[in-house]
Amino acid sequence: MSSLKQFIRNVRAAKTIADERAVVQKESAAIRASFREESHNPNTRRNNVAKLLYLFTLGERTHFGQIECLKLLASPRFADKRLGYLGTMLLLDENQEVLTLVTNSLKNDLNHPNQYIVGLALCTLGNIASVEMSRDLFPEIETILSSANPYIRRKAALCAMKICRKVPDLQEHFFEKAKLLLSDRNHGVLLCGITLVTSMCEADEAEGDELGVTEMFRPLTPSLVKILKSLASSGYAPEHDVTGITDPFLQVKILGLLRVFARGDPQTSEQINDILAQVATNTDSTKNVGNSILYEAVLTILDIEADSGLRVLGVNILGKFLSNRDNNIRYVALNTLIKVVAVEPNAVQRHRNTILDCLRDPDISIRRRALDLSFTLINESNVRVLIRELLSFLEVADNEFKPIMTTQIGIAADRFAPNKRWHIDTMLRVLKLAGNYVKEQILSSFVRLVANTPDLQTYSVQKLYASLKDDITQEGLTLAGSWAIGEYGDALLRGGQYEEEELVKEVKESDIVDVFTTILNSNYAGLIVTEYIITAAMKLTTRLSDPAQLDRLRRLMLAHQTHLDVEVQQRSLEYGNLFGYDQIRRGVLEKMPPPEIRESQRVLGEATSKKRNSKIAAKKKPSQVTEQDMLLDLMGGSDVPGPDISSTVNAGQNNADLLADILGGGASVSSPPPQTTSPPPAGQSNVSSIMDLFNTPSTTPQPQVAKTAASADLFSGMATPPPVAATPPPSGAPAHMAYGKNDLQITFQIQRSGNTAQILARFRNNSNVEHMSNVNLQAAVPKSQKLQLQAISNGELDGGQEATQQMRIAAVTGALPAKLRLRLKVGYTKGGDAVMEQVDWSEPT
Repeated sequence: MSSLKQFIRNVRAAKTIADERAVVQKESAAIRASFREESHNPNTRRNNVAKLLYLFTLGERTHFGQIECLKLLASPRFADKRLGYLGTMLLLDENQEVLTLVTNSLKNDLNHPNQYIVGLALCTLGNIASVEMSRDLFPEIETILSSANPYIRRKAALCAMKICRKVPDLQEHFFEKAKLLLSDRNHGVLLCGITLVTSMCEADEAEGDELGVTEMFRPLTPSLVKILKSLASSGYAPEHDVTGITDPFLQVKILGLLRVFARGDPQTSEQINDILAQVATNTDSTKNVGNSILYEAVLTILDIEADSGLRVLGVNILGKFLSNRDNNIRYVALNTLIKVVAVEPNAVQRHRNTILDCLRDPDISIRRRALDLSFTLINESNVRVLIRELLSFLEVADNEFKPIMTTQIGIAADRFAPNKRWHIDTMLRVLKLAGNYVKEQILSSFVRLVANTPDLQTYSVQKLYASLKDDITQEGLTLAGSWAIGEYGDALLRGGQYEEEELVKEVKESDIVDVFTTILNSNYAGLIVTEYIITAAMKLTTRLSDPAQLDRLRRLMLAHQTHLDVEVQQRSLEYGNLFGYDQIRRGVLEKMPPPEIRESQRVLGEATSKKRNSKIAAKKKPSQVTEQDMLLDLMGGSDVPGPDISSTVNAGQNNADLLADILGGGASVSSPPPQTTSPPPAGQSNVSSIMDLFNTPSTTPQPQVAKTAASADLFSGMATPPPVAATPPPSGAPAHMAYGKNDLQITFQIQRSGNTAQILARFRNNSNVEHMSNVNLQAAVPKSQKLQLQAISNGELDGGQEATQQMRIAAVTGALPAKLRLRLKVGYTKGGDAVMEQVDWSEPT
């Protein structure tokens, strides 16, 4: 049989994987045959186990050699035991049944007179200890901790740490011995003792047992401070010196344990303030070992109840790290400053220029961390400077940075913008630099900003038009520009001058149509861009007056009526039909009303927004707030359904899908339309004309629909007909209880007619004192039915007051079932608390 060295040579000499596999299989077969022969030659067994360990490193199966490792453990020779324990640690784990056979060998070797054999047993137990093995052998470890031999004591301390992690109930057996270890004069024993105590304290913190273990060891703080002070001020010590610093490993461990002791305890924090300041000021920062001590000191300063001056000192140390040439040190500094900025924002702001310089670092990981930190530094006073720097970086940034950068810049601008003009200019710059990476929420926020700033709408549309003339490759810019031109094309034609140094050029009607035609004929006209431009072009038919240009827009619609995409085809066809009804077309294509901006949902961090999301904020740490959370806040959303979820019919398909998910997924969902005053009677011809556009003949008289609702249906691509006026059930119909909690009572009165059912919901506030606000009801029906839900008559109910709401259910296929089933979502606010509940209701027999 070949030796281990020869076997390794044979494996390395293999030319192909197949040759290597053949060598391995041949040697594995020879090792199995040797094991079956039960050779009593210890050298042969040791050679075979050594080969198995090499096969293990190659990823081969070696389970058949586990028993041979145990046989080596029983050998009296040290060489056999050493290889046997190594094989046991590598080839076995705590889940192996064979492990129970190792316990006896470990017990014997833990009591062996040879310190090196005891050390092997301790090392093995610390690696593969199971719960049962820990319970069986902890008395031996407890005894060894009192040994006079420091070599054994330090290994026993680490083994005790493993046992305490495996079986926390055994910690109490090591408390007194651990206290003695912390006063040991041997640096190795002291290092391992501190590791044991730190592990026990952190485990106790994680379990939340009122820090009983930490309280027990906290009185040892003065002695640890004394040791640390002697290490920091001691001269040259040959046995512990590392590049001129005395035992940096022990200093780091002591700082870590002091941090555990002082966390949340002002008295202990006061005891260690002086030594932390001494370590932070006297440690040599030109050497890497010194930087490791400084970093640990900074972590301790920032984690305890330190005074403000000491915290500033810690932040300044991190600032020095940023100027270090070592990228690892700079990365660590940036990563730590991100956590510190919420605690000491002013101290971190002093290093703003250094942080911004890191944005130009060749290392991508440094740039990424510097970028994250830069956004946390933005506030009202520096928003202009920082956003300017970030926009400069956006111009040359890697593509992977652009999505998060555009999002963060949009959120920061919405929160800290000094004025609307600056806000619009900033977002225009973002759209021009990285329009392809702007998320939908940020684009919607920009559109909302323009719509709600009448005095800057002409300026915005001129800027967007000029940008589109220069560059049509950025999708976000194209979408925003086409929307603005469609809405405010008349303002673009009127022109205006807003900057002294910039003369606004005259824009002709043909120029606008040329821009749209150029975009549609380019390779950058995706489906979304095409949909936006077709809608904008249709709006322009009411903004432009030149017959030639109107004819060009009509031909543009006609050209897309055979488009392969159904949505584009439908829009073009319906818009084209509108040319036959000029009066209706002008009413439908009026300017959209600016979307409402509630202050409670406008920007991040407002107190009113926090109040609405207090339950979520209490569960999330600041570091856990995600980009999605910020986008939800920016767009007025939340992680939980609020009491005032929009329930308008023209909210768009996305809101309908979202509501379907909330109410159960596989249901047809309906929400009440916005409450409006009763319109005056309208002629039947206009309504019939609109219904003809949707290929839905009108056979019964219908009330006039508000222009905004019809406009929304046209532009959202939803073929939802206007709600039909429902005939309320007679007052004598039986009332069925649908909801009754917190003094709010909801009953249903039902009247059937063929395949339809009219339901009158009655709301009553049974409380004599408390007022209810934001009362609303949403409902969902199975897919075989269709639901139309009107608005509640009054969402504010005083004590004893009533309100009504009508709904109509029609069968899509077949007939209505004998028992109607609804999934209801009831929302209201009572006593300042918002209530949102979901219930399933079935019609009683």
